[in-house]
Amino acid sequence: MKIIVAIKQVPERDAQVRVDAAAKWIEASDLQYALNESDAYALEEALQLKEKHGGEVIVVTAGPERVGQTIREALAKGADRGIHIDCDDLESRDALGVARLLAAAVKPENADLLLTGLQSEDLGQGQTGVILAELLGLPHASLILHVEKTDSGLTVKRELEEGWFQTIELPTPAVLTIQSGGNKLRYATLMGIKRAKTKEVRRATAAELAVDAAPVVLLERVSLPQKQKSTQILPGTPKEAAAALVEKLKFEVRVL
Repeated sequence: MKIIVAIKQVPERDAQVRVDAAAKWIEASDLQYALNESDAYALEEALQLKEKHGGEVIVVTAGPERVGQTIREALAKGADRGIHIDCDDLESRDALGVARLLAAAVKPENADLLLTGLQSEDLGQGQTGVILAELLGLPHASLILHVEKTDSGLTVKRELEEGWFQTIELPTPAVLTIQSGGNKLRYATLMGIKRAKTKEVRRATAAELAVDAAPVVLLERVSLPQKQKSTQILPGTPKEAAAALVEKLKFEVRVL
């Protein structure tokens, strides 16, 4: 089973973000970067499928030279090889432009399954995986928590609203966008880190892939949110108020 996982390098969550002078993006010179969280869960899902059914896991990402560190992290965790799309203007490309790069890079691989994270932590659009499926003409499902390989294709568990879940079947090849929290993430072992240094990373430039870079959606301005204080009174019994508080901390504040 050949599985491709699209990953993205994003600023660390605790980074002190400053808007650049042009107010078009954040100042990147003094930031630390990490693997996007939901992409880490997509990678974990791929590695578990490989352990059960055999095959190969390939990671693909677009970005400047620094994203090589994130590729090596994925290789250290167990991915077999990587594809680095060398692209210094990633922040100027919209979700369609990024998906076009990914589609052009992975199409020759003829993979059985393509996984992406549900959304990136920096832009949070949640569109790249969906558009990638459309460009490749493949079936797609989102908000995936678990994947099972079957004789006829895949059975996947999707997260819906209000604690509801859905189980559906898909043929392969397919594209799935993975929700965070479906698995326990693994750490790279010392042996894995050593092996990652010898694994193949194929490089391709955006020019070589010859895709249209003209954005459909233009980012006009970036600004930091205004700090403000607010108070919310949670109604109901203490038990009901506590449950509502946990929901807000989990899904609004995102500290749980």
